[in-house]
Amino acid sequence: MVEQSSEVVSEPDEPAVALTGTGPGGPETERRLAQTLADLLDAESVPVDADFFADLGANSLVMAQFCARIRKTAGLPSPSMRDVYRHPTIQSLAAALEETAPAASAHSPQPPVPAPPPNPRANRHSHLLCGTFQLLVFLASSLVSGYVTAAGYEWIATGKGPADVYLRSLLFGSGVFVALCAFPVAAKWVLVGRCRPREFPVWGPTYLRFWLVKVLLHANPMVFLTGTPLYVLYLRALGARIGKGVTILSHSVPVCPDLLTIGAGTVIRKDSFFLCYRAHAGHIQTGRVTIGANAFVGEKTVLDIDTSLGHGAQLGHSSALYRGQAVPDGEHWHGSPAEPARTEYLRVPPASCGTLRRAWYGLGTLLQLFFLYIPLAIGGAYLLFTEVPAIGKRLDPTTAALGWSQLLPDALLLSLVLFFGFLVLGLAALCILPRLMGLVVRPDRVYPLYGLHYALHRTTARMTNVKFFAWLFGDSSYIVGYLRGIGYDLSQVEQTGSNFGSEVQHETPLLVTIGSGTMVADGLSVLNADFSSTSFRLSRATIGAHNFLGNNIAYPAGGRTGENCLLATKVMVPLDGEVREGVGLLGSPCFEIPRSVDRDTRFDHLRTGDTFHRRLAAKNRYNLRSMALMLGVRWLHTFALTLFGLASVDLYGVAGHVVIAGYLALTLAFSTAYFVLLERCLARFRALRPRLCSIYDPYFWWHERLWKVPDHFLEIFNGTPFKSLVWRLLGVRIGRRVFDDGCYLTERTLATIGDDCTLNAGSKIQCHSQEDGTFKSDVTTLGRGCTLGVGAHVHYGVTMGDGSVLAPDSFLMKGEELPAGARWGGNPAVDIPDGDRRYAGVGRITPATADAAPATAS
Repeated sequence: MVEQSSEVVSEPDEPAVALTGTGPGGPETERRLAQTLADLLDAESVPVDADFFADLGANSLVMAQFCARIRKTAGLPSPSMRDVYRHPTIQSLAAALEETAPAASAHSPQPPVPAPPPNPRANRHSHLLCGTFQLLVFLASSLVSGYVTAAGYEWIATGKGPADVYLRSLLFGSGVFVALCAFPVAAKWVLVGRCRPREFPVWGPTYLRFWLVKVLLHANPMVFLTGTPLYVLYLRALGARIGKGVTILSHSVPVCPDLLTIGAGTVIRKDSFFLCYRAHAGHIQTGRVTIGANAFVGEKTVLDIDTSLGHGAQLGHSSALYRGQAVPDGEHWHGSPAEPARTEYLRVPPASCGTLRRAWYGLGTLLQLFFLYIPLAIGGAYLLFTEVPAIGKRLDPTTAALGWSQLLPDALLLSLVLFFGFLVLGLAALCILPRLMGLVVRPDRVYPLYGLHYALHRTTARMTNVKFFAWLFGDSSYIVGYLRGIGYDLSQVEQTGSNFGSEVQHETPLLVTIGSGTMVADGLSVLNADFSSTSFRLSRATIGAHNFLGNNIAYPAGGRTGENCLLATKVMVPLDGEVREGVGLLGSPCFEIPRSVDRDTRFDHLRTGDTFHRRLAAKNRYNLRSMALMLGVRWLHTFALTLFGLASVDLYGVAGHVVIAGYLALTLAFSTAYFVLLERCLARFRALRPRLCSIYDPYFWWHERLWKVPDHFLEIFNGTPFKSLVWRLLGVRIGRRVFDDGCYLTERTLATIGDDCTLNAGSKIQCHSQEDGTFKSDVTTLGRGCTLGVGAHVHYGVTMGDGSVLAPDSFLMKGEELPAGARWGGNPAVDIPDGDRRYAGVGRITPATADAAPATAS
């Protein structure tokens, strides 16, 4: 792997490379660019008309280092990776940089935003007090949950006969559901009142109220009712101004709902962020998000604070509006940051779906909850408590105390039945039920929302997107059989052993076609359903043969890509124009890059002939052992929780609610310690090292095994000091007072995060990539006081200087180096140019007013 260098490249006295000509960019600029590139490539001659990738064999990592060195060289304009891809020769790049230099100098230079000084409210004392308060809140909520659960089941146990037990389960469950829905709403109005745009430091008393409201809103069972009219009513009760006929499919909960305005007839697709707040430089900033009537917000989008869409406006998939951006009425925008476009994203005709239909659907949903799901769930748990001998004999007051000799076999048998019963029955249901529902909901037909067809579609999507099975089969040859089983059309599979990652989702598996020889990394979302505010339509989404898809891609039906394409991480798949074939696509909006480079072909000898078949067979055997190991690990975790539960039942008669509260706290602590220890043991308590190898190298198989260690427990620690503690236990070199609101790290021991960093929801630090059978990993370093925006993605080999800022939904490519105090944004991320209105709100710090302002405002 090419080593990174941080040295400043000074101008030599004599040219060290032979130039084959001079161009319009000027011989001096060309000479200095060529000198820098020659140093990186260890070449004696770099022709100014040679293509960086096709002729010189460079790759994106080398060219990112090239850009970083040029930015450190005095007297030269700053290139970006977008410039390099669009102008792939020294001659054309020099000419382009010379043209942009006068325009850049026309703006008065602005000094970089410095790292914010430590806030007195964010010192060690307040940090400790904040964590202590959050821990007490969790223990108190566990105690209340234990008391309510114990009292409820004691009352249900007095029922006589199935009908009485059902009725009591109905009344108890419905009451708890209503209380869980109403309490967060009341708490929001009591603790915060009416939200308004403001800024306050993290870890202080104002933040604690904000955090408590956020936790309550996320724990509200109404969050599971997104896509129904009930969720809209819930947001209105919290203070959001939402018009008639609005459809919200995203699970993103606006924590400051008073600052959210959505006009009538608007549709918001899933996996979009409109939080009405963001974390920046150790502060929480709240601001308005305004969406007009009949607007459209696409998949995997980010709406930063103080943004707006006009009436009839559209924001495309994989796009973002930065702070201060506004889409005028009727215009279509896309990209990160968004810019005007001509693409039509609202692709399904309207249907008849009035207020009465929405009301009936909402009422029917509540009736199903109250009279079917809730009583069956609570009654089923009651039957488990009483009819299963392992539990019933412990609840029987006439039974003598049972010892460990009976406790262990009971826990063993019960956990085996529960775990492997779910595994077998779940797989059978996934292979049968979606096909039966597909007989009713037909493709290419327009159906109105909030009817039978819509309910069946939602059921199919939820069932077939269960993460457990994709986690189990992903990153192995066996994912192919699983996806075919649930309905994918995978054509003639060319097995690679890593055809799909462990995170793939869709809206219906029956209408996904993926061509032969295509490889897919994690985070693919197939959009084979189109929605308006009144209708939906299912369509087949087809991904061509011999493609490679990077991470975190939304692929819509009708995507204009054909065969042999490279779709880079977070790329916006085009919906118009010619069908792209034999090229790479990068960015949002996307542009063409080389399909492959020389480095990606160095392991081709391992992908053909007898060598390939032997390595693939060995990889399959290793992956099978990994799957068996992970199943054993998950079952052992289930066994331990079952054992704790049975032991708690033995103590139930002492103090039922205290026992249940203790069980909740114990299981969280145990699960965290268990999975942390598991990952460290698999890694042999050593830090990973940067690697460049084939996916048929045994090291890569071992690395894949690390990805299978469960980490879903991390989400509960978001926004607390305990998240940094858990990261540190997992091997992350992380500093003090880091605020993590929902960041994810793929390789923990390859990441370094400095003091006082701010990591937003949906951000990701990915210290590896896998392209066409080649695996690469390297260290990523965030300096002190850095900020990652909402949904930002940082690749491997990246260095962010102290106090630097990465804007929301940005993609910071491999090998980039950000100077201290820099502001970068976009997909791919570039140094933010002075005077560009699209980036006006990125990294700007407004005076903190938390100390002076009251907690609520009328």
